[in-house]
Amino acid sequence: MLVDTHCHIHDKGCFELPPDETLTHMHENGVDKCIVIGTDPIDSVVARDFALKNAEVWWTYGYHPNDYDGNREKLEQDLKNAASDALKSPKLVAIGEIGLDYHFDGYNRQWQQYLLENMLQIAQNLKLPVSFHIRDAFDDFWPIFDNFHLPTSVLHSFSDNEENLQQGMKRGLYFGVNGLATFAKIPLAPLERIILETDAPFLTPKPFRGTINRPGYVKNIADWAAEYYGVDLDKIAQITTANAEKLFKI
Repeated sequence: MLVDTHCHIHDKGCFELPPDETLTHMHENGVDKCIVIGTDPIDSVVARDFALKNAEVWWTYGYHPNDYDGNREKLEQDLKNAASDALKSPKLVAIGEIGLDYHFDGYNRQWQQYLLENMLQIAQNLKLPVSFHIRDAFDDFWPIFDNFHLPTSVLHSFSDNEENLQQGMKRGLYFGVNGLATFAKIPLAPLERIILETDAPFLTPKPFRGTINRPGYVKNIADWAAEYYGVDLDKIAQITTANAEKLFKI
């Protein structure tokens, strides 16, 4: 049994394959559960509704740093609405994806940090883990992270350097391993501290690069991980699934 801990198959704007076909393919490849990830208040509700319609799916409430326009009044109203509705819904397993992303030109450091702090307050209040999206921003991230008391959380799609891997290890974080690891050289945490994810429809693993990623390809990521860690596939499945079930309580 495998788990895809991070995908966007609920989002019709970026995921083009039929949901029923996608979930069937997932099961055919030994992936029994998946988590759909919210990226803004509207998308999070779509993720919620998708999860409530499918027994094998859970969801997160998130606000991606690149999607926030700095409007504090609107953010406050969105979060109030969420507190009275979405955040009370079943099958909510985490806050995310949230974080900091300084990769693209034009980012606003102040806006992103303000958003992150607001979202972390929600996670702390609800005692929910967080799925973090951090890119080119760890120097600012660690001090903010350390200001909150959060359950064990995960650095989604970690692809930074060894120093930041060790910083995450010290803080008890898990690390999301996806198709990126199958074709790029990145530092990886010990097997006991990883969970598997696809980020579908993005970051399709070998040998399917150039096609739409989907949760069933966790099997290919697990095959790659078995070779990398020098263990059999059953052990990869056992450990990463146990990690995911413990982290997200699914």
